Amino acid sequence: MKFQFIEDFQDEFSVVRMCEVLEVSRSGYYNWLKMKQKELTENQLYRQKVRQKIFQFFHESFGTYGAPRIHKDLVANGYFVSEKTVGRYMSEMGLRAIPSEPFMITTDSNHSQPIFENLLHQDFETNQPNEVWVTDMTYVWTWEGWIYLAAILDLYSRKVVGWHIADHMRTEVPLRALKMAVDLRKPGKGLIHHSDRGSQYASKEYRKALEAFEAVGSMSRTGNPYDNACSESFFATLKKELVYRKQFKTKAEAIQTINWYISAFYNEKRRHSSNNYLSPNQYERQQPKIVLEATIPSLQSV
Repeated sequence: MKFQFIEDFQDEFSVVRMCEVLEVSRSGYYNWLKMKQKELTENQLYRQKVRQKIFQFFHESFGTYGAPRIHKDLVANGYFVSEKTVGRYMSEMGLRAIPSEPFMITTDSNHSQPIFENLLHQDFETNQPNEVWVTDMTYVWTWEGWIYLAAILDLYSRKVVGWHIADHMRTEVPLRALKMAVDLRKPGKGLIHHSDRGSQYASKEYRKALEAFEAVGSMSRTGNPYDNACSESFFATLKKELVYRKQFKTKAEAIQTINWYISAFYNEKRRHSSNNYLSPNQYERQQPKIVLEATIPSLQSV
């Protein structure tokens, strides 16, 4: 308290005289002053480092992370600051997460193929991996024309366990995604495989592939994207974070970039709120018996 008093009145009175009156040493006062200035400098440097990390994590997420996910990244890297402070810093830095896109219905279910009963009824909670897989297809524009992505997610971790990209929408595309998922995960009998009513998933070839590893088929109701909301959400995330931010000159470039996004970022690094803000691979590492690492597919020809 005495040293603080001297600092407060040093412009009005002599430091030497105040030290004498208060019976403190001048060296003690100046040592206190140096320590205080050092503490202030350290706090300023810490805040600066936190801001730098916020900027880094924001752009590593392609501008999609808000304060909750960035706060998790900071804590994971040894920076202890409140989520409220992270939000304030982001506001001051002009960093704002990109809002989600609405659902878009893309499936043509006007065909005469048999369909499966809807077994999920919008219940997307699972307790173990390889209990429920959900799948769908989407399209991406390049300067050379459209390419089509089929992806399969495990609802346990929201990990993309199989995918394939081509320049057509034939049944071969989801079939190759299914083969990748089966080879990687080796699911047991009774896995529920949920899709929309698209002709590819209702085809004889696809149904035969499901029977081969004794999966149970399930399909959404006609024209209801919320029955397959997790697949729709993944595609919305992919487009928001990657596709809408780039212009692909070639199909090969788009395929290579999407392969990287799924393998290296989405599965391995992107924090998911349903996983307690862990990435799909991080979440699954809590289950040691799961085969986690899918190799990045080689550049597919189209």
